[in-house]
Amino acid sequence: MKTAVIVFPASNCDRDAAVALENLTGRAPEMVWHRDTSLPKRLDLVVIPGGFSYGDYLRSGAMAARSPIVQDIIAAAGKGLTVAGFCNGFQILTEAGLLPGALMRNQSLKYVCKPQKLRITNSDSRFTKAYNGTADVTFPIAHHDGNYFADDETLTRLEKSGRVIVKYDGNPNGSARDIAGICNEAGNVMGMMPHPERAVDPLHGGTDGIALFKSILESI
Repeated sequence: MKTAVIVFPASNCDRDAAVALENLTGRAPEMVWHRDTSLPKRLDLVVIPGGFSYGDYLRSGAMAARSPIVQDIIAAAGKGLTVAGFCNGFQILTEAGLLPGALMRNQSLKYVCKPQKLRITNSDSRFTKAYNGTADVTFPIAHHDGNYFADDETLTRLEKSGRVIVKYDGNPNGSARDIAGICNEAGNVMGMMPHPERAVDPLHGGTDGIALFKSILESI
């Protein structure tokens, strides 16, 4: 299993993602700098981590989405490579056009950082199959711009097609229809605001994120 974690200026969850992947696969991921122009060969998974890429200037994820490496990620995703973006990674994926919608300022206009109850709303995706029907999980959240928005037609299309894979149980940021995570039409690109990579060690407060990574690895 060969994985990679993308590193941007002001990424701060790249190490969390790397540790989670190494613990679960037994192999350290490739750490890919955002100015690189191509991904390593024969990758199975790319993780775009959380943080505050480029200091969240302009809009969260907007500048990172124009980084050289993202162009190769777009091309590789089009060929079926599995891509997962957490928090700032979700923002980058929407800004890059790999996922629909946008992440806006939290409705409260305040940063939220806490364990968050979630509902797995599609347990058949390549990102959730290992939950085996478990509906309720808890992941940490830590964001200021996690308010997911899309027009009603897009939201309805996402829900009817099973592309909304995770919802909030008690909406912390005003996201439309409580949406916490979605995937693309092909099912190989996923973005979510919560942090599954911070929920893989009991010493950190919970292990509900392990099944998400197992889902990805088993699907590959």
